[in-house]
Amino acid sequence: MLIAQLSDPHIRPEGVLYQGVAASNQMFAEALAHLHTLDRVPDLLLITGDLVDEGRPEEYAMVRELLSASRIPFLVIPGNHDHRENFRIAFRDQPYLPAEGALHWCVDDHPVRFIGLDSCPVGKHHGHVDAQAVEWLAHTLAQDTAKPTVLMLHHPPFISGIPYMDIYRCMETQQLEEVVRRAPNVELVLCGHVHRTMLRRWAGTVVCSCPSTTTEIDLQLAADAPPQSHIGPRGCMLHLWDEAHGMVSHVSHIGAFAGPYGFA
Repeated sequence: MLIAQLSDPHIRPEGVLYQGVAASNQMFAEALAHLHTLDRVPDLLLITGDLVDEGRPEEYAMVRELLSASRIPFLVIPGNHDHRENFRIAFRDQPYLPAEGALHWCVDDHPVRFIGLDSCPVGKHHGHVDAQAVEWLAHTLAQDTAKPTVLMLHHPPFISGIPYMDIYRCMETQQLEEVVRRAPNVELVLCGHVHRTMLRRWAGTVVCSCPSTTTEIDLQLAADAPPQSHIGPRGCMLHLWDEAHGMVSHVSHIGAFAGPYGFA
């Protein structure tokens, strides 16, 4: 099974640039087109939050219009820029999304089980998985302790070292970590939010963050570093699951580059 992951497209109303500089709608369309040009089209697309920038209905309408050009089935979770109820309305045709409350869900009709965890406190930019969500996750994981599972949440549950992003990370993660550690069949934890690819061993598994389809947040590690981003390089993640060999993850860069050349 080939699983594509896109994140943080920050879709705007038609004709509006993200942060006044980035054509995020076009960039998301190009990311979707990129997935369809691969020599193996993904079986499933995961989008790990911040689908839109301001949570507005017209932004969600644009997301759905852009997604309609793709033939890949998708699963979505919210990010801190999403509006929970507008998100729910926009994706009301997606049967896995709950009709009320936090947007936690489980989809178990693929070779890999997928769990979406809503890490977004309403009105806040940092992440938090409360006791009720941790209990829901523990119960859901306990339903099958053998099937390979991918857990998705928007906020990374660890410190990245980028100071202006770490203040908005997923906070108070000890209980979440304990629950995930008790589930050795969790192959991957996938997130977004930081607009960068990051890998970390955590809770007995691997956390992988996905780059944004729009801007890349700069890697600055100084404690007093100011927030800073660039447009590009853009990319997505491809997670290849094989029953015999397990899961392997690749970064796939989006754009035109010199080549191909006849060597490897």
